[in-house]
Amino acid sequence: MTDTLTPVLTANWADDRSWTLPSYAARGGYAALDKALGMAPDEVITAVKDAGLRGRGGAGFPTGMKWSFIPQDNPNPKYLVVNADESEPGTCKDIPLMMASPHTLVEGVIISSYAIRAKVAFIYVRGEVLHVIRRLQAAVAEAYAAGHLGQNIHGSGYDLDLVVHAGAGAYICGEETALLDSLEGRRGQPRLRPPFPAVEGLYASPTVINNAESIASVPSIIANGPGWFAGMGTEKSNGFGIFSLSGHVTRPGQYEAPLGITLRQLLDLAGGVREAPNGQARELKFWTPGGSSTPLFTAEHLDVPLDFESVGAAGSMLGTRALQIFDETVCVVRAVLRWTEFYKHESCGKCTPCREGTWWLVQVLARLEAGQGSAEDLDLLLDQCDNILGRSFCALGDGATSPITSSIKYFRDEYLAHLEQGGCPFDPAKSTLFEEVPA
Repeated sequence: MTDTLTPVLTANWADDRSWTLPSYAARGGYAALDKALGMAPDEVITAVKDAGLRGRGGAGFPTGMKWSFIPQDNPNPKYLVVNADESEPGTCKDIPLMMASPHTLVEGVIISSYAIRAKVAFIYVRGEVLHVIRRLQAAVAEAYAAGHLGQNIHGSGYDLDLVVHAGAGAYICGEETALLDSLEGRRGQPRLRPPFPAVEGLYASPTVINNAESIASVPSIIANGPGWFAGMGTEKSNGFGIFSLSGHVTRPGQYEAPLGITLRQLLDLAGGVREAPNGQARELKFWTPGGSSTPLFTAEHLDVPLDFESVGAAGSMLGTRALQIFDETVCVVRAVLRWTEFYKHESCGKCTPCREGTWWLVQVLARLEAGQGSAEDLDLLLDQCDNILGRSFCALGDGATSPITSSIKYFRDEYLAHLEQGGCPFDPAKSTLFEEVPA
């Protein structure tokens, strides 16, 4: 474990016109593709397995193992689908990656498709980021013109077509089976499993669905070897990842580092928690280790290694490594309410626990944030969360409960302060709790 940054995916972001093929090729771009095409497809899968690459989209499932689930005796076509929907509040790693270096993803798509023997691949991008879609489309066009895509790639006899697909702006389409429905032209809603996508996914055919960062990490593994990748990170969480720091931090942005780095180290690199306008220091109050759908952490978790096992053992999830930083001027109740309103709005409505549960969570939270109701409403909130957790059709319902239960665990007194003062204690007109902190 090192405490320094490890630029691999981000190494060329500052290059002149880094998004173009000549710039990417100048750094050895598409050399890994030549190396992969000289290997058998199963050898590529084995290399990714040996590297220990785990899904970078949140779940952390071993990527090579997912690839090996594809039944090669199935006569249907095989498909690779890249999940670049990235719609969760605070998550911002795939979009800058695709903007700065789309060919890193395109090369990863070609190598990954070759490994699972797919002849058609899709990159599913959220429709709101039109600039990203255009840049990806331009990169794909460059790759076709250079012979990296299309028929008989690099004289290997391997054929691949790549489609950039714009989604219709639904957070639920980040769920892999809802993404497949959307890709097929239907309303994005989660599918009942089994059958799993590896057996019956896109167009009822074997399908691998991977996060954009996961696929973009493949060329470096092939180029440098699985041992190189496995030598970074921790024993069970290998490699590097892009950590997105946002909120009350001096230098927000993307920080690529080995898994296992701590928030304390990342904050040192990012200049710490930002000061008040008058130069007064502010303190970290709470933060999300993996986006708004993961349980909150507080300042006591500054030294938790940011890997899948350590974060899980501390009571949260590494998720997408979206580190949202909040200082002591932020009302945790108001922040949680805003996130819950998002989940209520984005629920697809297919299952009752999520459709009805998120609506009721907003009602109770709004009442508490306004200083109405009673202390029993906290138990009501926890009971509602318990009735959603593990009972919804997909993970959206589970994610909606995470900030609520964790905020009550760490900040119950703040919830009660709203009731005692008849409103938010952070409102200067109603409270002097934080009068030393400028509004």
